[in-house]
Amino acid sequence: MLFDTHAHLNAEQYNEDLQEVIERAQEEGVSNIVVVGFDRPTIEKAMELAENYEFIYACVGWHPVDAIDMTEADLIWIEELAAHPKVVAIGEMGLDYHWDKSPKEIQKSVFRKQIQLAKKVKLPIVIHNREATADIVEILREEGAEEVGGIMHCFSGSAEIAKECVNMNFYISLGGPVTFKNAKKPKEVAAAIPLDKLLIETDCPYLTPHPHRGKRNEPSYVKLVAEQIAEIKGISLEEVAIETTRNAKKIFDIK
Repeated sequence: MLFDTHAHLNAEQYNEDLQEVIERAQEEGVSNIVVVGFDRPTIEKAMELAENYEFIYACVGWHPVDAIDMTEADLIWIEELAAHPKVVAIGEMGLDYHWDKSPKEIQKSVFRKQIQLAKKVKLPIVIHNREATADIVEILREEGAEEVGGIMHCFSGSAEIAKECVNMNFYISLGGPVTFKNAKKPKEVAAAIPLDKLLIETDCPYLTPHPHRGKRNEPSYVKLVAEQIAEIKGISLEEVAIETTRNAKKIFDIK
């Protein structure tokens, strides 16, 4: 009973063997997957997967790296898709200061518009943050994102920032990096944040957990993330699986 809250099964890396990847996830006890779309092609594919598989849901939004490409028509389209019963969140959205394709001011504007949209359609938001923590926290506060809450996806910040985000009605989602031997911060976050505020994810095909690091990631590996959190917290894998799945169903409003 594991819930991969952030997967990119809509990526070209799965073009050859998508069905086998999905079957392996089910064999490892993955009961639900949220596939995240972040531009036109990936959103279309996420919707297709959500419609074809009962246990797959979609999250739709616009990635900060590509913020410069987003039009008003795209925003209207996302709002229309938000009414679909299998769309459970808006995102991934946020800020990415690592790549310089989209100027920071455009990223911030697109981020704000998507938060406002999420509040309008009453869906939680999924946050992408790369090297932009202070600005993200500031915008979440200014836009009243607490009203809808959401997920700090693949959280890489400090335990202190994680607690600040929890106080703003956000869940902290941990992925493959928590299993890396040298990853101090994710381990500290796993220890510090109560289980009822934690989620697990793969962000596949990226950030593959140990011992598969360097290979393509997939939803079946979310179990390795859960095992690592269980070890850090000194509790059973079953407890982590049950609680994080319950948290995911709560934030995504899945009955």
